[in-house]
Amino acid sequence: MAADRPDSASRPQKRILIADHEQGTTIPLTYLMTQTGYTVRTVSSGEAALQEAADYKPDLILLEAMLANPDGFEICRAIRETPALAATRILFVSAMARDIDVAKGLASGADGYITKPFSNSEIMDHVRKLLEIADGSDE
Repeated sequence: MAADRPDSASRPQKRILIADHEQGTTIPLTYLMTQTGYTVRTVSSGEAALQEAADYKPDLILLEAMLANPDGFEICRAIRETPALAATRILFVSAMARDIDVAKGLASGADGYITKPFSNSEIMDHVRKLLEIADGSDE
């Protein structure tokens, strides 16, 4: 499936940060993203997500709203308020599926919001779209 992999010879490999407290999500997401050719780091707490975002400077963050101290919504707002990270793409991948949760996630500055459970093709469509937008933002 080399056709699904980003062309790492012509551009730097994209970095993805997965911030979720459930290994049942982080393990398959990490596998899927690395098999597709992305570089991945994972964290399981709100504090670690903020620190890793600052250190790693990911192109995309896959973020669970239900992280603690701070929660995913607060993390999203903090990233948007940090000049060095403000352009980072953020996709909520959350079990919080009510309309109000989705609206809150988007209002906090996220670029998208999908709910668990999700299919591999659904999340990959979102990831590719957001990373393509990120590539186009250099205009």
